Formats: sequence, C-alpha cells, structure tokens
Amino acid sequence: MKRKEIIKIENIFFGYEKDKDILKGVTFSVYEGDFLGIIGPNGGGKTTLLKLILGLLRPRRGKISIFNLPPQKAREKIGYLSQFKDIDFDFPITAYQVVLLGRVNKNIFKHYTKEDRLATDKIFQKLNIEKLKNKKLNELSGGEKQMVFVARALVNNPRILFLDEPMANLDIHHQESFYQLLQKLNKEVTIIIIEHDLDMIKKYAKEVVCVDRCRRGAVKYHGGELTEEKIRKSCSV
Repeated sequence: MKRKEIIKIENIFFGYEKDKDILKGVTFSVYEGDFLGIIGPNGGGKTTLLKLILGLLRPRRGKISIFNLPPQKAREKIGYLSQFKDIDFDFPITAYQVVLLGRVNKNIFKHYTKEDRLATDKIFQKLNIEKLKNKKLNELSGGEKQMVFVARALVNNPRILFLDEPMANLDIHHQESFYQLLQKLNKEVTIIIIEHDLDMIKKYAKEVVCVDRCRRGAVKYHGGELTEEKIRKSCSV
C-alpha cells in the first residue's frame, strides 16, 4: 500500500544573515507513520530546519507544506516539545495546568471548556501520569517534567509530534523508557525528533535526515532498517 506523504520540503534555502545560508537546497518528504530522526553536528542547522517545518521561521526560497497546507495553517495537527532550556521550571504552576495550557490555541479569548478538561484528563490517563496532576512544576524530577510536556504536546491529538533534543539531562534508564513510549505512540502519530545519540536513533528510528550547514549535500535521507554503519555512511558522521 502506498504511504501517504504528509510533509513536503522542496528546495529550501535559509540563513540568518544575507548571503550566508545555513540550509541550501533542502528537499525531502515525511510520510504518515514515519519515525524520523534528524541528526548532525552542533550548529549544523537541525533546530533551524525544525523551526522552518513548524512555521516559526520562513524560508528565503523554496516551499514547505504539511497536509498540503502552509505550516502556519497546519498547527492544529502538530504537537511540539521544545528544548528544556527554553522552559522556566520555576514558574508557579501545576503539572495539570501546564498540560491544560496546551489547549490555549483553541481558547485564547475564553475560559477552558469541559472538553478541554476532559482532553487533559484523558492524556494524563493515557501516559499513566495521573499522580503528577497536582504537583508543582519545580517539584517534578527530570523524567516527570519530560512526561508532563509530552502530555502537553499530545493534548490536542496531533497527527505529527516534533521533539527537539528531549533526552538532554536524562539518565540512560529514562532515555530508554522514553524512547519505548515514543515507539508506542508512533502507532498513532508520526514522530520527528532531533537527537545526538546514534544508539537510540538506530534502535528506534525508521528514517534519518542528516543536516550539516550545507556541507556534503546539506541533507541526506535514509529509510528502511537503520544501523550505525548505514547512518554514518549515508550522513558522513
């Protein structure tokens, strides 16, 4: 059966400075059910590529479409877990409130509805983290914080889940458990993850994109069964 193309990236060029492109001629597609790892050196353009797909940045040239829509018009179909360094964990808020805020894009000018609260309760149950509901954000362990923000990213039932280096500051036990959760979620949602750990990528990802500041072809795509040797050969890492 032919797989459904849900993200199409065509000949993308982008740079923060004029005439200094970080990404140059990037072209690839993402299909429904993919578990795609984005890898490459620090500063190579991985997070920039992710922000372009999310519509947080606009390409200088080229086109990106998600479900045949511009990224800005497809946001209700997307869940996003940013890098933890971008989050203020001292903010006085409970885990439940954090996840409920994930519904705000549907309720910017009104109070939360019964539907919002039911959706929030449901995702706590699905991820088996109901015991965390009333805990303050700064009371949670690293692994617990991660689960809460995954719940927030999933509370609107997205069709694609984006994660930007979610393994940072987690020990190997929590990393393995988290990837097992992503593997389970991948049965229902397409996953795109920025990751440095090749061991985790070769074990859990189905496809890989390599990004390296326009060098060696900028982006190379590898589908099918992944091994470290295949990743290193196709991506020159």
